[in-house]
This record gives sequence, C-alpha cells and structure tokens, in this order.
Amino acid sequence: MPISVFIRTFSKFVCQWLLSVLEESHWGLMKAASSSLRAAFSHCVVQVRSYDYHHYLCLLELPANMRKAAFALRAFNVETARAMDVASDPKIGLMRLLWWEEAIDKIYANKLIEHPTAQALSSVISESKISKAWLKRVVNARINDANRDVIDLPESIEELEKYAEDTASTLLYMTLQAGGIKSTAVDHAASHVGKASGLLLLLKSLPYHASRNRHFSYIPAKVAAKHGLLVKEGGRSEIRLDSREGLCDAVFEMASVANAHLVKARELANSVPVEARKALLPAVPAQVLLDSLSKVQFDVFDSRLARGVLGKPPLWFQLKLKWYSWRGIY
Repeated sequence: MPISVFIRTFSKFVCQWLLSVLEESHWGLMKAASSSLRAAFSHCVVQVRSYDYHHYLCLLELPANMRKAAFALRAFNVETARAMDVASDPKIGLMRLLWWEEAIDKIYANKLIEHPTAQALSSVISESKISKAWLKRVVNARINDANRDVIDLPESIEELEKYAEDTASTLLYMTLQAGGIKSTAVDHAASHVGKASGLLLLLKSLPYHASRNRHFSYIPAKVAAKHGLLVKEGGRSEIRLDSREGLCDAVFEMASVANAHLVKARELANSVPVEARKALLPAVPAQVLLDSLSKVQFDVFDSRLARGVLGKPPLWFQLKLKWYSWRGIY
C-alpha cells in the first residue's frame, strides 16, 4: 500500500475513533436529556468540527466534565465569529450579532430560544453557572469589530491583543469555569494562550479579508507605517496591497508578539494544575500555525498555509496534539 494511502486511511481511522470517544462520553452525560437537547449538542459538535477543526480536536482531549460545555461555548464562538462572513449584507451580519446579545439576556432569564446552539448554551449555563459577563464580552467584541469600517485600521497591536483577550482568552476562561477550576496562574496562562491564538488566526485570515474587501483590516496602523505599507487615500489611511516584502515584515512583527505570549504561557506551566492543562491545548495549534508561518517566511498568501490543518498534514497534527495531551503539557 502506498504510504500516502496508508496515511489518509489511518488519519480517517484516528478521526473516527476520536469522534466515537467523544460520542460515548457525550451521550453518557446526557442520558436523561430530551431528544431536542441531544440534537442541540450534536449540532454544536458538527459546527465546531466543520468550522473550527483544530479546536475541535483540542476539545476531544478535554475531560468529560469540561467537554460538553466546551463544545457549546465553541459553537457559540463559531456563530458569532462567522456572523459577518456568512451574511450577504454587513447589516444582516450585525443583526445576527445583536440577536445573540439579546439571546444571552433571554437565556439568563430562563426563556426558551428556538436555536440549537442557544439551547445547548442554556443547558451548560444552568449546569456550570457560566458567567454572563464573559459571554457578553465575547459578543460585544464581535459587535464592536463589526461596527468598525473595513478601512478603519486598529492603531496598535495592543488593540488586537484586547480583541483576542475578549474573544479567544475569554472562551478559555469559560471552559475552565465549566470544569470548576479556579487558579490565578491558570487564568494568566489562559490569557496568554488566547492572545497568541487570536492574533495568529487574525493573521491567517488576512488573505480572506483582502479578497472580500481589498483591505488588510487587521494590520495596525503603527505596524503598517513602520514597514512602508501605509498610504493616504482621500484623507484616510490605507494599506498597500502591492508590497509583499513589507507585508511579510509586518506579519513577522505581529507573529513575534503572539510567540511572546506562548512563551509566557509555558513559563507558567509548573504552576498550572494538571487538571487544567488540557484546557490550554489551544496553545498547540497556535504554535503549529506560528511554525507554518515561519516556514513560508511569514507570507500569508503562500498556498501551503491552506493545506491540511494549519499548513500541516492532518495525521501529523493529530499525533502532535495527542502527544502533548498525553504528556500533560501545552
């Protein structure tokens, strides 16, 4: 059998095995749940697997007391993160986000919402007492981003770090809360992992946003100016699309900030309780993406970044994640 066929076959087997493990524990937790609630959680699993695959694999490694909540929370993140992308009109995308803002209020008021992700989220909130303020923080960050004009650049990397903190880091806080883990060291580590992950995913999305609106909406003005990318058009600042070298330099600078966050998160590892470390496994795909960017000299338009999982073969990524999980590191 050719090695490529073997790798594809084995990769498929690993995926199916991991999914069966999830389903076994997932349904075990929900034997008494209604069929509609089971369908709601199944919807969450499918959404995360379809649109956030690398984090889907991370969630499969979580202990059972975190996994169900984590899938509902990640599905909520998928819904809010994709709201603007799936809408044919930005106003419709903003309406979706405002709907989620209202839905959170309804969930905490114990009102029924006919939406599978909202139903799963309501169940998780009831069981785990997830903080309303954190859910609001995520959706409000998305709303603020949606209200920003595509040609209105963030001023500094610190603005993007705050956005990553309010979205990616906050998702980790809620996952830890669902697992009953309270630790200042864990919170600090989660903050750094989330910031690194958020920044790197923004970098990966640059070609997509450029193809949609011809703008690099997530390169800060200060970074763009430093690398000769900033131009004045009609009294407004825009980023040049024709300087690949300058763009690579800007991406490198931003990726270096993400790398610094990963280093800080790992420096805290010895003070992070063992039971919390799997919740920080998103550091692994962040590192993988950082390594993939380095391999292509930080050219976000290099087609190799779109291959496999974050630029790496799926089996390689799964085995790396399994290795980190087994060793209790991130």
